[in-house]
Amino acid sequence: MLAIRQHEFGGPEQLLMEEVPTPHPELGQVLVAVEAAGVHLLDTVIRSGRGPARAAVHLPMTPGREVAGVVHELGQGTDPRLLGQRIVVDLGPGSGGYAEYALATEHALHVIDDALDPAEAVAAVGTGRTVQAIVELARIARGETVVITAAAGGVGTLLVQAATNAGASVVALAGSAKKTAHVTALGAGAAVDYSAPAWYDEADAAVTHRRAHLLLDGVGGEIGRRALDLLGVGGRAVMFGSASGTTLSLTAEDIYGRGITVSAAVGARLLRRPGGLVPLERRALKALADRSLVPSIGQRFPLSAAAAAHRAIEARGTIGKTVLEPG
Repeated sequence: MLAIRQHEFGGPEQLLMEEVPTPHPELGQVLVAVEAAGVHLLDTVIRSGRGPARAAVHLPMTPGREVAGVVHELGQGTDPRLLGQRIVVDLGPGSGGYAEYALATEHALHVIDDALDPAEAVAAVGTGRTVQAIVELARIARGETVVITAAAGGVGTLLVQAATNAGASVVALAGSAKKTAHVTALGAGAAVDYSAPAWYDEADAAVTHRRAHLLLDGVGGEIGRRALDLLGVGGRAVMFGSASGTTLSLTAEDIYGRGITVSAAVGARLLRRPGGLVPLERRALKALADRSLVPSIGQRFPLSAAAAAHRAIEARGTIGKTVLEPG
């Protein structure tokens, strides 16, 4: 089979298409013929070898944690009814999704309808799961004003829909005119391009001068800091990423003087969530099935262009979810 292999840490050029033996499932496993594999910003961090990911990854490896496809072969002890079923699954730390075939454990599988777009299913089981955790923590209420940074990303586009569905007024912050147009189409009441010099003044006017109730921040850094200033007294901030490279900075004045509360929906809180992640995956797939939360699939790359997919994400020019499609 064909698979993307990484032999060294470094740039996107380390992602090489190679012919490798097709694996066979062992006890409790199935072999999935991959129709779509999710690509994450975290994948680019792991590939580069930055931070703690370097010690956790053993090279050579095939990246990719989430796939959708068809169960092609069964391992010992698995349900025979799964053969030929279309499924979506988080592969876990073992990865292996950037390939024509991938091994998955039976207990992690979600059977999906044949009519469902596999790219949307992949986005739901990974990115959608994260959104469910954010919404669970944020407790968005009808009538609130919600500021969302990185609003045109995979998580952000779903958060715009979730906040709108909850009856909130959304001020979406994104990094280009194309991105603000996209989030406006998703229901944002106001969309601000934070690459423009006067973006803060525009956002401040949109929230009626520091009257926002909730900030959902996936950028951090200077943009996240300025977005925090849009919150009114007693406002809430939920962090879900740091696309800028640094996390949201806080001061004692934010906490004591303005009464802002800040929490993180990802990291240890998500990984150690009581009951695990599968319930969140089920919620995300149910929301996809009833079309209340539909992932934006902004980029579809062939498997052979995995390096190009990583470059696009690192350039921060992507909208919504990026997927690889073998074939």
